[in-house]
Amino acid sequence: MSGAVRYLAEAYGGDGARSLCLGGTVVATQGLALRWLRGQALRFADGLDPGPDSAWAPPGTLWPAPQADLDAPTQLRSWAANVDLQEAASRRLADGVPYGFLARDASGWYRLHARPVRVPGTPSLPEELHRADRARR
Repeated sequence: MSGAVRYLAEAYGGDGARSLCLGGTVVATQGLALRWLRGQALRFADGLDPGPDSAWAPPGTLWPAPQADLDAPTQLRSWAANVDLQEAASRRLADGVPYGFLARDASGWYRLHARPVRVPGTPSLPEELHRADRARR
């Protein structure tokens, strides 16, 4: 099949009763797909549970609670900050294998997913670069 390889990155959320697509994008590289997923992970985490160092509350209002089970916001922040997981995800995508991460707690779940897709009728990335180079001359 001809066409360029792009990366579809999507974010989903839900609970026991429903599932919603929270957003998605198609980008040129696996690095951009993972960057978008990291941004979504942090956006969800901050929306669900702003960290105690956030400026939205007056100083001294919030303090860390004893750690029990990891909640979804903590899982999302941890995933976004884990360089080893990001590198493994990038390798999977480069090999043509989909990648997904699931964070869940008692209130619901959040799934970050990326996969390579072929875009029919579009030139491959090197052809696009070559065409752009010729246009500059």
